[in-house]
Amino acid sequence: MVAELEVLNEWIPEQMQPGTIFVLENAGRIGEKEDPYWAVLSCPKCGILGLITRKQIAGLIAVICGSGKCSAQFFIRDSEIEIRKPF
Repeated sequence: MVAELEVLNEWIPEQMQPGTIFVLENAGRIGEKEDPYWAVLSCPKCGILGLITRKQIAGLIAVICGSGKCSAQFFIRDSEIEIRKPF
């Protein structure tokens, strides 16, 4: 699993390698009012793309990969990935 996020300044899907994040142009305008979508993240383990929320970027809520074949669960701490520890 990639340990650090790489930020893309332009939306170029072909450059979305595992651990790449792209902040949406309309960040905060879609999704739930209390926790809107903020960015697209390529899972640091498998590379699948998924939307993440403002609270996930802030490290308040864990990110869980949406792939049926990947079990990655982690927190974003600044620009680093911290694996979620089991209960």
